[in-house]
Amino acid sequence: MVFVTILLGLMPSFLMVCLGGLIRKRLSVNAWQGLDRLNFEILFPTLIFVAASSRPIAVVDIVRIGPAVWAILTASLCMGYLARRFGPKRFTDFAGAWQTAWRFNTALGFVAVETLSLHPVGILAVAVGMAIPMANLFAVTALSRGSGNLRQTLLRIVTNPFLVASILGVIVGLSGLTIPAPIMAPLEMLAQAAIPVALISVGATMNWGALARLDLFSGILVSTKLVLTPALVVTVCIALDVAPALAATLTLFAALPTASAAHVLAAGFGADRELSATLVAQTTLLAAATLPLWITLAELLFTA
Repeated sequence: MVFVTILLGLMPSFLMVCLGGLIRKRLSVNAWQGLDRLNFEILFPTLIFVAASSRPIAVVDIVRIGPAVWAILTASLCMGYLARRFGPKRFTDFAGAWQTAWRFNTALGFVAVETLSLHPVGILAVAVGMAIPMANLFAVTALSRGSGNLRQTLLRIVTNPFLVASILGVIVGLSGLTIPAPIMAPLEMLAQAAIPVALISVGATMNWGALARLDLFSGILVSTKLVLTPALVVTVCIALDVAPALAATLTLFAALPTASAAHVLAAGFGADRELSATLVAQTTLLAAATLPLWITLAELLFTA
């Protein structure tokens, strides 16, 4: 019964992805790229800021959530590296695919968290705020290996709109300040538009035949993202008797499919764009089955 409830809660999101696949030819490639850019530069940073700043954040939240999500990302990075011997010979091409083992789909995360009975949106916002800089640091460092320009690499990290928005949101949350309603209202309107635009765009740009291209290399990376990492998180949360809301949120966070824009970053560094795009599609499609299972397990173990 819990599984059915969660599946129904996630169904509208997956239907939005399907809608994107159905209407992909209604807009040009440039139009879809423009929507992605709008989401990346404005809509999603606003969502992250609103989620992080709309509730008071205690310093203890940063101390307990930050190291937890950093450990999750590091574990995914290490397990994903096991695919190295089965992947492309050129390291840059491998790095473009490797990043999909630890990067996460923020849009789906904010949708999925609403299916948890405790509705820990604030915890997820802090987790995302702490995870974004580390995930980008790992990805950009791996992709820039041997490419030279360290200064440009650091600039890409510190100017990432997600990073800037998450830091500002956490600062406001820590300060306890309340943003005036006339300012917050338009920000909330932008935030509400982020998720549907992102989901439709993912469906429009996704390779729907990607599952047919699942091999040993991609299988290791996909199972790292959707199976091994969340299983490790559940085990550790049980062993350490982590608080229910945090344990459920960390499980959900670990089980999210990879970031839909991972292939954009890969292409920017000259890596194989098609390979990373295929992995994005594979994790997104398979998450339709695995994510409800992990959320159901988290509900039964931590909130029942």
